[in-house]
Amino acid sequence: MKKARIALGVLTLLTGTFALRAQDKVKSEARVPPATLKVQVTITETEGEKKLVNLPYTFYMRAGEGGPASPWTKVRMGSRVPVYVGKDGGMQYIDVGTNIDARGFAGEDGRFDLGLNLERSWVEGDVAVPVDRPLAQGGDGHSGQFREPVIRQFKTELVLTMKDGQTMQSTVATDPLSGKVLAINVTMNVVK
Repeated sequence: MKKARIALGVLTLLTGTFALRAQDKVKSEARVPPATLKVQVTITETEGEKKLVNLPYTFYMRAGEGGPASPWTKVRMGSRVPVYVGKDGGMQYIDVGTNIDARGFAGEDGRFDLGLNLERSWVEGDVAVPVDRPLAQGGDGHSGQFREPVIRQFKTELVLTMKDGQTMQSTVATDPLSGKVLAINVTMNVVK
């Protein structure tokens, strides 16, 4: 009789556990329907306490069910900068600016997964570039410097899980040469 009560108690406990797991599974599969999202990506550059650059980019995108068929939203802003590549090569134009590729996926519990690929490049003028001057060119064989603009670059690829109205600081990076700090903030709102 005692064994039957124990067996009945274990059976009741297991049945309740399976029922709870089945309910949890139904809840976790409750996906958010596709929606239009308004996304703002802000790039901020600081040097110490001084804010040097604050660049906001706002765009709309469709957050779908996911998978490789989800469309990319692309933002391109910049200039083509001429660069002298030598007397035989002449001038070459290099794209400088900001490129953002984004796509969204409907997630669970009112959240969305945002995939962002961000590239930023900028021209910093009057940077000393070291060169070796060979003796054949009339130099004394010592190292020297010339002043030329340098094109700096930042790239990041990330996935953020966000809810409506949320702002996240996703990436902070320090330029190893200048010490300037670049921060990426993302704000996402569901368009209703």
